[in-house]
Amino acid sequence: MTDATPTTRLLQPHDKDLGGGFNVRRLLPAAVRRSVGPFVFFDHFGPATEQPGNSHDVRPHPHIGLATVTYLFEGAMMHRDSIGSVQEILPGAINWMTSGRGIVHSERKPERLLAESFVNHGLQLWAALPQAHEEVEPSFEHTASDAIPALFEQGVGVRVLVGEAFGVRSPVTTFSQTVYLDIALPAGASFALPALAPELAVYPIDGDVGIDGVVAPMHTMAVLADGQGANLTAPVTAPVRLVVIGGEPLDGPRYITWNFVSSRRERILQAGEDWAAQRMGHVPGETEFIPLPGKPFGVREPDTGSTPT
Repeated sequence: MTDATPTTRLLQPHDKDLGGGFNVRRLLPAAVRRSVGPFVFFDHFGPATEQPGNSHDVRPHPHIGLATVTYLFEGAMMHRDSIGSVQEILPGAINWMTSGRGIVHSERKPERLLAESFVNHGLQLWAALPQAHEEVEPSFEHTASDAIPALFEQGVGVRVLVGEAFGVRSPVTTFSQTVYLDIALPAGASFALPALAPELAVYPIDGDVGIDGVVAPMHTMAVLADGQGANLTAPVTAPVRLVVIGGEPLDGPRYITWNFVSSRRERILQAGEDWAAQRMGHVPGETEFIPLPGKPFGVREPDTGSTPT
């Protein structure tokens, strides 16, 4: 962690191997910053070339108390879950899975691509559900790329993936104020990012970005001061793609252990027992699953919660 300006904090990525050589850069949760708006988890994977015979499939695993938010820049993956959803995830679409009281899902290479080489590149975020909605019925919502609002603002291309910005609103359903933007800065361009929410952060995907005159290197997360926007600039030599995330602060701390998020410690423990006993449902057509890690299944305090996987 370093300080970019007196009002902006830079979070450094931590490389995580999710198995089979599938590596991700994890920005949230961090020791110095647990969340930005409702987002408690931020993984950036790829660009990585998938070859025939490679298996980076994610076997069935459970979630509670959160929504997974999957967004691809390149590639494809097949989502299946325990409520019967089957959806090929493609670039530009938003896939929002609300786990609520509990859901099980898998993410695998689509059958049509088993014999192909292709590049996978994208982001997976988790949004913690407000306490009043932590135990809602699970659901899955796919919003195709052509349904995501896109506009030019200040001469810059902006896609409003989730939430509301610049007079347009994404159709993606949320449970609290949430902001998620995909911004393409042309080389040498400047962009005045307004204070769209009480908490905001900027993540450069493929190049360095100037934030109020100070460089935020590629693959770092610049967390802005509460209630503040920033002036974003691309280098004169190359365009930069970045995302902005944020929203209203969480309504209290969260326990985060493995794939579970909750405001209540005992709920995490119960979810662990339920998964160990295979009481959380099954994905139709799947016979594998990821077992509960470690014994005993412990839960740390919310401010120092264990890092999810």
